[in-house]
Amino acid sequence: MSEEKNERLPITTLCYIEQDEKYLMLHRVRKQNDCNRDKWIGVGGHLEQGESPEDCLLREVKEETGLTLTRFRFRGLITFLLDGLQEYMCLYTADGFTGERIDCDEGDLEWVEKSRIESLPLWEGDKIFFRLLEEEHPFFSLKLRYEKGDLREAVLDGKVLKIE
Repeated sequence: MSEEKNERLPITTLCYIEQDEKYLMLHRVRKQNDCNRDKWIGVGGHLEQGESPEDCLLREVKEETGLTLTRFRFRGLITFLLDGLQEYMCLYTADGFTGERIDCDEGDLEWVEKSRIESLPLWEGDKIFFRLLEEEHPFFSLKLRYEKGDLREAVLDGKVLKIE
């Protein structure tokens, strides 16, 4: 075994809840010093000690939206690199839930027509995985590398994608 320091990479979940050709999106406007500030993203967060990605998904969705997921799918694994930071993000979609939506302390929740999503302020790489979700692409691994907020590299299932 290597003598090098073993630092664990953060693991997060991200979920897009679907209903009536819309995704429930979170406009991140409330937290200061937030790398997602002013962007529209799904709901989710960091795994806590002892949690599986699904445990985290269910907890984070409940905390941020008030909803309890009843049907969801693990769609892909995103390796997210931003200016030397790295995390693994488990990407889910969900189309079954119960409960009443609550306000989120991290931003504003809104049902957004899928056709409008690309016009919102998003991470550039999110547009790639939204396309994969729309195409019902099978489970995928997507590496997204950013420098100072700009997408510099995208690799889908080991194949480099052209960045436009």
